[in-house]
Amino acid sequence: MQLLLLLLALLGTALALAGLLAGSRWLAFAGAAFAVCATACQYLLGGQRPAETAEGAGTRGDDGNPAGPHTDARLARRSKLAPLGIALATALVYFFSNPRPQDYFDYTYRIAGALLGGQLGLTEQPPSWLNEMVPHGGRFYSVFPLGSVLSMLPAALLREAGAVGTFPSALVVSLVAGATSLLLYLLSLRYDLTPRKRLLLVLFVPFGTWTWCNLTFGGSWQIALGLAVAGQLGALYFTLVRPRPVAAGLFFALAFGNRTEIILLAPVFMYLACRDSIKSLREIVASWPTLLKFSAAPLLLGVATLAYNYARFGSPFDFGYARIPGVLNEPWYRDGLFSLSAVPRNTWAMLFETWRVTDARPYLVPKGFGGSIFLASPFLLLLFRRGARDWELKRIAWIAIALLTVVLWLHGNPGGWQFSYRYAMILLPWMFLILAESGPRFATVTEMALAAASVGVNAYATYLFHWTDYVRP
Repeated sequence: MQLLLLLLALLGTALALAGLLAGSRWLAFAGAAFAVCATACQYLLGGQRPAETAEGAGTRGDDGNPAGPHTDARLARRSKLAPLGIALATALVYFFSNPRPQDYFDYTYRIAGALLGGQLGLTEQPPSWLNEMVPHGGRFYSVFPLGSVLSMLPAALLREAGAVGTFPSALVVSLVAGATSLLLYLLSLRYDLTPRKRLLLVLFVPFGTWTWCNLTFGGSWQIALGLAVAGQLGALYFTLVRPRPVAAGLFFALAFGNRTEIILLAPVFMYLACRDSIKSLREIVASWPTLLKFSAAPLLLGVATLAYNYARFGSPFDFGYARIPGVLNEPWYRDGLFSLSAVPRNTWAMLFETWRVTDARPYLVPKGFGGSIFLASPFLLLLFRRGARDWELKRIAWIAIALLTVVLWLHGNPGGWQFSYRYAMILLPWMFLILAESGPRFATVTEMALAAASVGVNAYATYLFHWTDYVRP
C-alpha cells in the first residue's frame, strides 16, 4: 500500500509538471491536488505515532510481530520524508492556485534590484499601478521596511543571473507556503499527536485559512505577510522545540523585518527563550547570554532599518507611508495612519463582516474588503476550547494575539482588497499553538468536520477570486 501511494504521489507530481510545461493550469492544479492526497494518505496509513518511543517502535512491526533494525530504519526514513512531502505538496498547490499574472505589484523586488545596483530607490518613473512608490529627491522609494526588500534579494539575484525576467511571484509564494508547512510540522513535534491529528493541524493553516487565497495574490503586501508567518513559526520552533537562540533570532528578524508590528513580540520571545531558567535572580542574570544571542540579528536589522529610513527621508523613524501621494486624503486616514477611530471598522472587518448573497450563481460570494475570520475558518472556533498541556504557554499565545490585534485594529485601512482579514495572517502561528495546546492527541469528529468546512470555504474563495470574475473590486 505504501509503495502504491508513493507511485500515485509521483504520478500526481508528474501530471503537475506536465501541465506546467503544456501551459495547462487545470492539469497542473489537478496533478498537484492528486499528489497532496496521495502524500496525506501515505502519512496517515504509515506514520509512526509520536507516543511510541524509539525502543517501543523497534519491538513490533506493522503486523504486530517483533520488528528488527530494518523496521526501525523504515520508520525513521518515513518520519523524515513526511514533512518534506507535505511541504512539497503544499508548494505545488500554491504554485498552481492562481492562473492570473501575479508579477504586477513587485515593489520589494524592484527595490531589491536597485540595492544590487547600489541605489536605495528607482531612478526611473515606475509604472502607474505601483502607486505606493514615494517620489523624493529625484528617486522613487518603496514604503516597505528594509527586511521586506532584503527578503527579495535572492529573486533579484536570479534576475541578475538571467534566470528570470519579471518577478517570479508564483515561485516565491510556493516556496513561502512550503516552508510554512514544514515549520508547522516541526513545531507540532512539541506535542504528542497521532499522525492524523498532526496532519490536520499542519495543513489547516495553509489550506483552512484565508492564507491560501491572500498569499496567492502574489503581491508584495501578501508575500510580506507570508514571510512574517514563516518567520514567527521558525522563531517558535527554535525556541520551544529545538532551542537555538541565534536561529530563533534570525527567524524573528525575518518576521518583524516584513511586518514591523511584530517587534512588539520581542519580550515574548525573550521570555520563552529563558523561561525555564528564571526562577531566581541569579538564574535571570545567567540567562543574558541566551538573550544576547537571540537579540543579535534583530538588533542588527533594526539599526540597519533606521539607517535605511534616514538615508531615504532624513529621519530614522520615517518609513515613508505618509508620503505616498494622496494617501492622507483617503477617508480611512482622516484621523491619521493609526487612530482609535479605526478600531470599529477593523473589528467589523475581522470578526463580523459577512458574505454577499446573490440571486444567481454562485449565490454566496465574499465581499472582497473584509470578512469574519470565523466564517473563513470555522476551525478557529476551537480556540475557545478549555484546557491546555502548558497553561503558561497558552496564556502567552493569547497575549501575543492581543498585542498584535491592537496594532492591526488601530490601522486606518482594514486591508483593502482581500479575502477575509488578511492582516490576521500574522496571528496564525499563535493560534496554531493554542489549538495544539487545547485539543486531544487524536483527531475528533468535530475537529475533522470543522477542518473540512474550513478547507472547503477557502478552496471556494480561492476559486472565486482567482479563477472566476464573480469577485471584483
